[in-house]
Amino acid sequence: MTTPFASARLREHARALGFNLIGVTPAAPSPHLAAYFRWLDLGQHAELGYMARPDRQARRRDLNVILPGVRSLVMVGLDYHTLRLPPALLDDPARGRIAAYAWGQDYHAVMLPRLQALGAWLQAASGSPARPRAYVDTGPLLERSHAQQAGLGFIGKNTMLINPRRGSDFFLGELLTELVFDDYDQPAPASLCGTCTRCLTACPTGALPQPYVLDARRCISYLTIEQRGWIERELRPLLGNWVFGCDLCQVVCPWQRFAIQSQETGFFPLSAARAAPPLAHLLALSQEAFRREFAGTPLERAGRDQLVRNASLAAANGGQADCVPLLENLLADASPIVRGHAAYALGRLAGPAASARLEAGREREGEAAARADMEATLRELRGAWLGEK
Repeated sequence: MTTPFASARLREHARALGFNLIGVTPAAPSPHLAAYFRWLDLGQHAELGYMARPDRQARRRDLNVILPGVRSLVMVGLDYHTLRLPPALLDDPARGRIAAYAWGQDYHAVMLPRLQALGAWLQAASGSPARPRAYVDTGPLLERSHAQQAGLGFIGKNTMLINPRRGSDFFLGELLTELVFDDYDQPAPASLCGTCTRCLTACPTGALPQPYVLDARRCISYLTIEQRGWIERELRPLLGNWVFGCDLCQVVCPWQRFAIQSQETGFFPLSAARAAPPLAHLLALSQEAFRREFAGTPLERAGRDQLVRNASLAAANGGQADCVPLLENLLADASPIVRGHAAYALGRLAGPAASARLEAGREREGEAAARADMEATLRELRGAWLGEK
């Protein structure tokens, strides 16, 4: 019989590597599996097709499909809370807003090497022939649920993992291992939200239709990061000035008053402009300038075209008439997604006066979806013009 490994040694080494939360739980299926499959059946995963792939569903049902012989999950958390920037900056309609987790360096590059180092140490210290499997936000398992089982926090009504002593501003990672430990953590309470519904009422798009359910199809984080193509027209005015992600449902949470400042200097923004960049600056970004400015950050994943798309909508929502010349330039952009959303924003900002420019843009538009979106914008302008008459 294998001698259980001392979890106290594991926790000590994990803290030495900089992790702020550590929990150990048996490798059992998530208690939220039924809710996950119901979420898929309702289509609330939007275009995140990988979430519904049969092989991914099989892994979530049985962790042995990921790592044969897995006995335990080691869950870790790393704080990313940095600054409390003034609302006057974040809510400035001339600036685009970026979710706080993305203000600095890409957390994968910070966290995954440490987690792999923890796995290598655990293998050596235990004498196990099998190296643990490490994931940071990429593994085919319900990590928030497993983290709750490992005692790291409870699941809030905003579907975030919340630690009562530090809020929800922390990243999660996990190790799957064949080892058995001498001391497993007790699960955290299922919820400590009580009657509070601040997160549900704060969501401008209604992406939280009921407690503990997130409809990705309406989530600003999904729309600005994951959705690669066209944002539905009825949702565009609801995005406000968010250009990458959204953390409104976290900001309003009462537990956030306990958020602990991160010790990771790489998570801090280099300047206020990194947390809330001027929209005019974003609308003028070339591919080269985007790579130069955002390489090594979470924004790199979205890419220049999506960021400019989002900035176009933010300019429209904030009534930024000064951005009209930049939007007119974007009607000739290489990306049809940018061209179409820029046309929409131009119509919103300049009204019927923009009709001639938009008509010309539509006539030379060779991409069907972009042309259709421009035509929808022109129909709206004609309706507005007739309404004024």
